[in-house]
Amino acid sequence: MDNQKMDKQKKIQVQILNAFVEKERGGNPAGVVLDADDLSSKDKLKIASKVGLSETAFVSNSKRADFKLEFFTPSKQIAHCGHATIATFSYLSQIKKLKNVEASKETIDGIRKIKMVDELAFMEQKAPNYLEIKDREDLVLESLGINSLDLIPNAPILGVNTGNSFLIIGVRNKKILKELKPNFELISKVSDELDLIGYYAFALDLEDATRDAHARMFAPRYGIKEESATGMAAGPLAAYIHDILKKNRSHFTISQGYLMPNPSPSLIIVDLEVKDGQIKSLMAGGKGLLTNQIEINI
Repeated sequence: MDNQKMDKQKKIQVQILNAFVEKERGGNPAGVVLDADDLSSKDKLKIASKVGLSETAFVSNSKRADFKLEFFTPSKQIAHCGHATIATFSYLSQIKKLKNVEASKETIDGIRKIKMVDELAFMEQKAPNYLEIKDREDLVLESLGINSLDLIPNAPILGVNTGNSFLIIGVRNKKILKELKPNFELISKVSDELDLIGYYAFALDLEDATRDAHARMFAPRYGIKEESATGMAAGPLAAYIHDILKKNRSHFTISQGYLMPNPSPSLIIVDLEVKDGQIKSLMAGGKGLLTNQIEINI
């Protein structure tokens, strides 16, 4: 009987890539599974759980785009994942599976453009939607162990969605950002109430002209206490800096992972498409570096 069970097991190859690496180090690891057409959603969730990373991407054939991508955390499926997308297309480029520098992905939320610029992969996100959360601001502050004096003046806490929803929270400096005391139970409560992936807290970098902001991302609702690089949150942050803080530029560089308890420095680049002062879409990207291959039995 045990031998029969073993015979029925599927062996799944999972590529591990660090996305948004800076100078060939750091970044955020994601799993990538190719040829996932015959895997059920239950299979994918089981694989993602066994891989144990914040997200794993599953690549299948698509009739509507170059590839179909589905993203699973260890606990559930999500519509989009920035670093897993960057990991996937970096890997597809490295193994010569991309026919052109421009490609597309099909997701459960529609078609998104992909663009390769040398070794960097960029993914399209939608124009931002903003949500005011004034009635929950005290709870948000409590959940991070800060008060209103720690916030950037005239920078309201807002929900921002360019495909996934994040709460964007600007604090005065990197010291405050580093010393945040996240209460993950409260963050999950707020995230549930507002249907967020999580929080994206940031401080503007006024010291380094090559960086616009430092950020930290907390998503305990999805089993992620803190993540070292979040492309789907960096897009909303760049839009926020442009629209709310009135920084009239279209190119932003965002550092993440430096201020984690166990640092993993990451660099995310965001380019906005702006017409008549309005953001029409954006591309967020970085470099993916293959670090390992593992085999999962399901």
